[in-house]
This record gives sequence, C-alpha cells and structure tokens, in this order.
Amino acid sequence: QVQLVESGGGSVQAGGSLRLSCAASGDSASTGCMAWFRQAPGKERERVARIYTRDGGTSYHDSVKGRFTISQDNAKNMLYLQMNSLKPDDTAMYYCAANNNPYACALVVGIPYWGQGTQVTVSS
Repeated sequence: QVQLVESGGGSVQAGGSLRLSCAASGDSASTGCMAWFRQAPGKERERVARIYTRDGGTSYHDSVKGRFTISQDNAKNMLYLQMNSLKPDDTAMYYCAANNNPYACALVVGIPYWGQGTQVTVSS
C-alpha cells in the first residue's frame, strides 16, 4: 500500500507559478511510476505529467509542455510539479497518482494509489 498526500495548491493570476508537492509513504519504494492528473468541473480526469521512478524519464500532456516540470526526490519520497506561466485553463483539482507497474500510469483506470487532490485556481 502507498499513501499519497498533495499540497501546494492555491489561487494565482494568469502568468503566475505554483509548485505542487506529493508526499508518499508506506511501500513507496515499490512504485514504478508516478504521475500528476487534473480534473476540471464537468471534465474527465486527465494526465498532466508522468515520471518513471527508477530512471526519471518524463512525459507531458501537450497542453503543459514547456510550462510544467515533474520531478522527484526519492530520498525524501516526494513528487513535485512545478507549474509556470499558468493559464485559466489550468484551473482544476490536481491529483498525485502512483502505480507499481512502471508502464501503467497513463490511464485513470488501473492506477491503485491516489492522493486526495489539491485545488489550483488561475484567474485571468
């Protein structure tokens, strides 16, 4: 079992920055991939960024490429999402997710570990 707790959300104006953090506990050493997802009201949950926990390989949604950076600190069992040049369309609840299977962080279905979410609101 892995427990995930997000923090760092808030309200910012367009063009601003936020850094989200996700603290992992439990059997976090067994995770193969971790990811950030987001869900806006009335929309499906979508993956924003993914990182392979063993080699640090990353992947991003096209809408955030060049603006967001996912990173990890394995010594501290932490996952981060640095979000720059924020836009109103980035407004959503952001969730940290993890899976033991390193190739199974693409879809919501099948990911066993989720945080409770942290709200990000970007005003124009």
